[in-house]
Amino acid sequence: MSENWHPTPDLGHLPILTFHAFATPASTISFPPSVLRSRLARLVKKGYRSIDLLDAVQHLRIGNPLPSKAVVITIDDGYESVYREAFPILQEYAMTATVFVTTGEPVGRDRSDRLPPVEGQPMVSWSELSEMVAAGFSIGAHTLTHPDLTRLPASSAKAEIVGAKAILEDRLGVGVRSFAYPHGKYDPRTRELAAEHYSCACSDRLGLLTRGSDLYALERVEMYYFSRPWVFNLLTTPFLQPYLALRTVPRNARRSWTRPR
Repeated sequence: MSENWHPTPDLGHLPILTFHAFATPASTISFPPSVLRSRLARLVKKGYRSIDLLDAVQHLRIGNPLPSKAVVITIDDGYESVYREAFPILQEYAMTATVFVTTGEPVGRDRSDRLPPVEGQPMVSWSELSEMVAAGFSIGAHTLTHPDLTRLPASSAKAEIVGAKAILEDRLGVGVRSFAYPHGKYDPRTRELAAEHYSCACSDRLGLLTRGSDLYALERVEMYYFSRPWVFNLLTTPFLQPYLALRTVPRNARRSWTRPR
């Protein structure tokens, strides 16, 4: 063995939790507010806290161990229920989140307060986003119109990725450094665009943030799978990684089966 060889340090692991909307009953995108409150209470009781996504990524960039008993909370899309339901509950437990916002097209936009609907769903307003920023929440970009970026021409994909950042920074007066791919879908071209304009980007790959994570295709924990109490309890055990690996197999099989030929 070479005298200059040094083992790569184990920086630990950390779950990036992913939510979308907050409503009852539960669905593939909706997490019941009452369940959110009870699950956060369990985490806090066990000594867990939230840390900002960019802070977690910075630990990996500089080679510091990831903090123990910590989670990152991310919320995709920017539905109205994020502010109405999740925001007060997260504040109740002194937790913050990164909210990835779909802004709408820049052309023909008025300066109204509420963002245009996405797939018929009401969205947060600019004043609500500003309130969340003031409370310590981070805002990330989630494109203009929530398309599958891998199906767009290069110019359109760039407009979606860069345009949302410009609108958010203009309206909120803060830097926007994180991105989430709509539907979690990315390819080498869209990953390169994200790396050019952001500090990190989130995919929907099931897994944990580790030293080996691609900072522009970050793994996350889809909370749709964790609404049941016994499954949620796995978040704080060594069984979380094996469970996510098991979930990945049928998930990838379904996507392969339904992918257009």
